[in-house]
Amino acid sequence: MKALLPLISLSLITACAARGYTPTQSQPIYVVSHGWHTGFIVPADNIQARIPRLKARFGATPFIEFGWGDKGFYQAQEITTGLTLRALFWSPGSTIHAVAVPENVRGYFANSAIATVCLNDSEYAALIGFIADSFYKTPQGEVLELRRGIYGDSQFYEGVSRYSIFNTCNKWTAKGLQQAGLDIIPTFSLTAGSIMGYLQEQNPTCPTPLQHSGLQALPKP
Repeated sequence: MKALLPLISLSLITACAARGYTPTQSQPIYVVSHGWHTGFIVPADNIQARIPRLKARFGATPFIEFGWGDKGFYQAQEITTGLTLRALFWSPGSTIHAVAVPENVRGYFANSAIATVCLNDSEYAALIGFIADSFYKTPQGEVLELRRGIYGDSQFYEGVSRYSIFNTCNKWTAKGLQQAGLDIIPTFSLTAGSIMGYLQEQNPTCPTPLQHSGLQALPKP
């Protein structure tokens, strides 16, 4: 039973459900699923403008992947029953995982499911704001680096809010999608698969990327 508990708990800590949206412009972003955990891949320029330390850390990378999770569980080298239970019921806090992603997004994450979401200017700006606001900031407005990330050129940062069985990594993704204007109810969280399955079923066709209000259009992967 002890061996099964982390697997059972992973299912409990990974859920969000999504419902319909209509893409209105050609500012695409990516939602990526690594099996049980989802996150966002967005053009680096705009989020780096909001958080200059990301520019200092990652330089001219075209994209950055962001995920949110429990501070202990997410950064752990080895997942244990104790870490899993603490994440679910008495989390010490949260962390943001940021990863530099090359131009060939789908090639870089060849073993992960990726969905494209098309946003207009205001929706895109809202999502960037949501991600930026997920970083803890000092009174001077600086983000706090923690340890290096778990794959690629990556870094953990101190996050805001607290992880729990009712406030999971995938619920964070759902909140971001809701902030960006999607008709999604994060409270009714299910699995990472429910988010990706819905987005793939919609099969949104993004128009040719345009330049809007100074936002950088995503190049095709």
